[in-house]
Amino acid sequence: MPTFSFILGFSVYLCLSIAIVSSNLTPKFRRDDFPSEFVFGAGTSAYQVEGAVAEDGRSPCIWDTYTHDGKAVDNSTADIAADEYHKYKEDVKLMSELGLEAYRFSISWSRLIPNGRGEINPKGLKYYNNLINELINRGIQPHVTLCHLDLPQILDDEYAGWLSPKIIEDFTAYAEVCFREFGNRVAHWTTINEPNSMSTSSYDTGRWPPQRCTNPTAGGDINCTTGNSSTEPYIAMHNALLAHASAAAIYKEKYQGKQKGVIGLNAYAFWCTSFTNSSSDIKATHRAREFLIGWTINPLVYGDYPDIMRGKVGSRLPHFTKQESELIKRSWDFIGLNHYYTVYIEDDPKNSSETALIDYFSDMGVKMAGFKDNTPVPASQFSLSSSASNPPGLLSLLNYMKDSYGNPPIYVQENGYGAPQNESLNDIERMNYVSGFIENTLRAIRNGANAKGYFVWSFLDVYEVLFGYQSRYGLVHVDLDDNQLKRTPKLSALWYSNFLKKKRNKFQDINIENKNVKIWNLE
Repeated sequence: MPTFSFILGFSVYLCLSIAIVSSNLTPKFRRDDFPSEFVFGAGTSAYQVEGAVAEDGRSPCIWDTYTHDGKAVDNSTADIAADEYHKYKEDVKLMSELGLEAYRFSISWSRLIPNGRGEINPKGLKYYNNLINELINRGIQPHVTLCHLDLPQILDDEYAGWLSPKIIEDFTAYAEVCFREFGNRVAHWTTINEPNSMSTSSYDTGRWPPQRCTNPTAGGDINCTTGNSSTEPYIAMHNALLAHASAAAIYKEKYQGKQKGVIGLNAYAFWCTSFTNSSSDIKATHRAREFLIGWTINPLVYGDYPDIMRGKVGSRLPHFTKQESELIKRSWDFIGLNHYYTVYIEDDPKNSSETALIDYFSDMGVKMAGFKDNTPVPASQFSLSSSASNPPGLLSLLNYMKDSYGNPPIYVQENGYGAPQNESLNDIERMNYVSGFIENTLRAIRNGANAKGYFVWSFLDVYEVLFGYQSRYGLVHVDLDDNQLKRTPKLSALWYSNFLKKKRNKFQDINIENKNVKIWNLE
């Protein structure tokens, strides 16, 4: 087995350059600085990591259709991906060796219930039982997401998926199968991953399947055959929130009492800061936060969308009944945040004018600018793939959640660094990125933020929905040219392992694959 083979070779490098590397490997904080109940882990998702897309009764999801049509940026598919479907034992063993406390993964709706509703696929059921049992047996908490972008294609074909209220009943039934079959071992449930980014990317810009948009919104490089960018992202988001609330109600009514677990919803969350000190940019920044964060979080905490969105979107923004509002407010025990970037916000009145194409982004009426070397970069030069990291942005985001939403329990469920496909195993940039964001999570906790956990995205190099295999986020390298898809921990994985294994001396002899290896540790 290739587990931890990276350390064998890398230990020589450590000995030769200990003065340089040791300073990087030893952060300003320790695992002991965090509350004992705070959990550290790493994550993946079913479509992005499992592979085996046509095996053992699994039906296609919308991403299968999309990638098989050649629409990925690199014309790739996740048909094999990291093949965790066949290699889960190896992967869980590696998680254990690295010292991960938790693993966040998702269940493939298409694998468990291939028709979207009704009959359970016994082979899918067996796979997830095996994966969960393997994690439990190695002392790793399973944190399970029910739907991570991969809607069964059959439901999109039947009633346009998230655009139909029919999805609420089908998602609730699917969720209950998961609660019933796995809930005696799973204590952390996330219903839907990033419903906000799913709604805009799938139903406004058309960059994700099922590629619905009003064509000019996609910038001219995507030709949507159907869709309405002015209404559909809001409809999809509304139905996703109601589906979450319905599933959570079942969990709380029938399962939570005996299973003693918690359930929540996840949002993609930029941190937004004003590009200038002008009153227009400051107002625009507040508006952007309400659109980018409040669209998801406001209904959970206050039972409705932000007032600013009501004013800007008007009748195109759906309404909750009083009963739905109360159901949503009672639907969560924690909130999950996926955070990668800080964006600078400029007011953009032209984008929200009557002559602009009406969609979610024109409703928001801002320009997003990036930053490099601590200097704002104009919106015209901004792209996520080239934007530098800003760890204090997570501190600001967690403080904002505390001050604006009553300090809810928060899991940082995704945070990670993407690098080119050919990046070195010596991924110092990712190591520094993760270290910086963990440090700012600790600062937020010391400020009173109710943060409960932190998950690196991703555990393995996986199929990335924006970049295919052109970008790697993994702590662990997956050799796509190797028939066995060899796993090799990167420097960032070693750093994270050292951080988590907090009670070792500076040099610790450990036995890996029947060889004694000295590795650098924190004490």
